[in-house]
Amino acid sequence: MKKARDVVLLHGWGCSAGVWNDLAGRLGPRLRVHVPDLPGYGAAPACAPYTLEALAGAVALSAPRRCHVVGWSLGGEVALAWARRAPRQVRRLALIATTPCFAGRPGWPCATAPAVLREFGRLLAADRAGTVARFVAVQARGDARARGVAGVLLQSSARDATDGVLAAGLAVLLDADLRRELRRVKQPALVLHGARDRIVPPAAGRGLAAALPNARFRLLRACAHAPFLSQPGRVARELRDFFDE
Repeated sequence: MKKARDVVLLHGWGCSAGVWNDLAGRLGPRLRVHVPDLPGYGAAPACAPYTLEALAGAVALSAPRRCHVVGWSLGGEVALAWARRAPRQVRRLALIATTPCFAGRPGWPCATAPAVLREFGRLLAADRAGTVARFVAVQARGDARARGVAGVLLQSSARDATDGVLAAGLAVLLDADLRRELRRVKQPALVLHGARDRIVPPAAGRGLAAALPNARFRLLRACAHAPFLSQPGRVARELRDFFDE
């Protein structure tokens, strides 16, 4: 039997690490799963400045010396930045509902308009609970198991993250653009994307996989933004097979 290998799961914006509970249980025992909170979530102190590079650096310090990494949404962007800066630490990379550039830019239409992100930040400051609930609904919309997915996302929302941390995370999504850095991320990568994702269009996942030097793309039909909640068995098999190579 192969020795268990370490794998780190990085959650997305507005969610606690508890969003991984089901998937983490399915990945053992061949994989030794680590589920850290991103800085400012749970017991993890916030980093300053709250930038993508600082987030990646903070996560790297608490992770095993050699590990595989799974990142979802914002966690996927953190994973990309981490893999680029620490190629000896990050062995393989799985990116779920991830884009190298969340906000729209010239030549990058498969993204969210910056004005939408700014308006979302304004609404968050005025009505945090209502805005988070609406964001959860958008993440689950179109999924064949939308009700169950939305329930887990609501249960896993980051109630202990401050308004400042959530606002800073939105700023990261608004400002980060990793497209020119992708050629430096040479680790084997698996890009998993829901065909019905309303947050990050599937075209962004295809573009990400095409730009990475050593990546493959898998489209998960009937899934929206959180395919690991909609089809946890399928996603667990994809990850185990990928990390077993």
